Amino acid sequence: MTKVFLVLLLLLTTVSFVALAQGPGSGGPIPDPTDPTAVPIDGGASLLLAAGAAYGLKKLRARRRA
Repeated sequence: MTKVFLVLLLLLTTVSFVALAQGPGSGGPIPDPTDPTAVPIDGGASLLLAAGAAYGLKKLRARRRA
């Protein structure tokens, strides 16, 4: 177990150093300040919230029956 943990720790630290080794790049074009930056939370998030509530109710009902 300790050997596996050490190998994973070494792998993750090595990957993080490689990820930080990239240059900053050119920066790209300057964004237009008039573009809207807000994104509405709709569709997927509301479905995920409803699914989580339904799952929680199912678990509560199962706990009461047991």
